[in-house]
Amino acid sequence: MNNTANITAVTAAGAAVKCRRKLHQHHQYQSLIPGLPDDIAQICLSRVQPLTLYSVCQSWRRLVYSPWFPPFLSIFSLLKPSKSSENSVQFANFDPISAKWHLLPPPPLDPPLRLLLRHPSFISRHLPIQSVSVSGNFVLLAATTDNLLPALSRPLVFNPLTRKWSYGPPLATPRRWCVAGACPSVVYVASGIGSHYNPEVARSVEKWDLKSSTSKLYPINLSCWDSQKILLKQNCITFDQSTFLKSSNTDMQKGWKWEKMSCLKDGKFSREAIEAVGWKGKLCMVNVKGDAAKEGIIYDVGSDTWQEMPEGMLVGWRGPAAAMDEETIYTVDESKGALRKYDQGSDSWIEVLENEMLKGAQQMATAGGRVCVVSDGGGDGIVVVDVVAEPPRVVVVESPVGFQVLDVHILPRMSQLNSE
Repeated sequence: MNNTANITAVTAAGAAVKCRRKLHQHHQYQSLIPGLPDDIAQICLSRVQPLTLYSVCQSWRRLVYSPWFPPFLSIFSLLKPSKSSENSVQFANFDPISAKWHLLPPPPLDPPLRLLLRHPSFISRHLPIQSVSVSGNFVLLAATTDNLLPALSRPLVFNPLTRKWSYGPPLATPRRWCVAGACPSVVYVASGIGSHYNPEVARSVEKWDLKSSTSKLYPINLSCWDSQKILLKQNCITFDQSTFLKSSNTDMQKGWKWEKMSCLKDGKFSREAIEAVGWKGKLCMVNVKGDAAKEGIIYDVGSDTWQEMPEGMLVGWRGPAAAMDEETIYTVDESKGALRKYDQGSDSWIEVLENEMLKGAQQMATAGGRVCVVSDGGGDGIVVVDVVAEPPRVVVVESPVGFQVLDVHILPRMSQLNSE
């Protein structure tokens, strides 16, 4: 009799488990709009602001992060622990819809990535880690190892939509403290120092075209950049170990390669990390940051030629710079905290606003009508200026607790395997 009771209990328990599974599956699948096929509903909902969809229900929230919804723009940054002297960095993404920080999946471990931030020979400064955003990808280009050698023999590429890291083509000469930029789907590196100073390397220029390997272009959703709604829960940082995806080396089979271009006239652009700003089919760069005397030069990517920078552009370039859609260059005067934009007609810089939080600006990015600025130290977060609004609005995306922000990029949002 006890056996019969046990069998009955087991049978009942099994039936209950099956019932729960069915209920769970029913809960997991919900039609996006009752009465409409999901493909039609997706078309309808893609016209709604993602922030609105995110706040309504779980099925719409999942849609926002799915491959079928136009990806919105978000912030990608390099972070370092605030109170640690170790040379450890983390790659992270700030999602303006959920207002949360998420760590990126870790880069490939073979070979191990060793990026030096501090060295006894350079007590007062961080050693630069150079990266660019191009064709919706984050590309890590140059850094320094603990023995003061170039840290990367080839670029590391992160695709936010696939959540995957991959390798770019090997550089002919790995370098650090170089010129790095993109225009528009082509990555450029120039000058810099290899294992030791070499005048040929200091004058060299190479390009890598990602266009041939970009299999799909995604329309970018800009409607989420509501500066009044991105500041909730933002100082949390989360990372689910189950989201780790192995890197792929299939990029090496896509014909990616570096090509040598016309050389610089001298090696004066190898003194420090330099950003080459893509603007109207050209790359603009200066060889020294801040108010110090500097030289400026412009590279025409179409004709593969170099020209002097206009005097007005050079005089007003007093801090980090970035171009909005490669049409308008913005710069921050790091000593005054003044954000300005370049007017080509008058060869002058027009002030957009002045703000104390912009003083000490070190790095910036622009997209979607927003200018994002990281200042010296990065502990206070990222200053976001809405330059479309009249007057311009300023908000701050706070750093994750325990971290400092080192740089900033604006790219399509990172896919989420679990958007519950």
